[in-house]
Amino acid sequence: MVVHRQQENLTKRGQSCVWTFSGQKRELTNILPEQTSDIVSHRKTAALRGLPIFLREDATKVFLKCLDTDILEPVLNGASVAILTILQDDGAGTSVRDQAVVLEGDIVLHNIPDLSTALAYLFGLLYALNIDYPKQMRYTFEAIQAIFFELDGSRCSQPIRSLKTKLLL
Repeated sequence: MVVHRQQENLTKRGQSCVWTFSGQKRELTNILPEQTSDIVSHRKTAALRGLPIFLREDATKVFLKCLDTDILEPVLNGASVAILTILQDDGAGTSVRDQAVVLEGDIVLHNIPDLSTALAYLFGLLYALNIDYPKQMRYTFEAIQAIFFELDGSRCSQPIRSLKTKLLL
């Protein structure tokens, strides 16, 4: 994936942009300094989590979170296409314990090391099973396909062409 090439530009664009999802932006920027053990992986994750915010899309039904002590059924209920981040509460804070790919309300892959790998698996499954992208994150998935995977980038929608241009500046 080309996330490592674009994550710095995307992070800079996100910091200079005024988003309507200011609460999500605040949450994202608050965790940036805390998780610095693997800075490259963290930057990729921040760029991928910030992409729907930048494109003004609601990622709450696709990027799911729960604690490892939570019951999964209510979390997965109604999730047709999602990535589940399972957090471990260790008293001092929360840390990511697992990433999982969810299709049709069931976990189909788990023990995935990071969000960028989980998205790559998700894209592979969506392509192989001929499943449509979630409508609420149409532009996010199109951006990942066209910009990060560099697939079919010549036929982009206007918001994605605009984002590609901004990232190249």
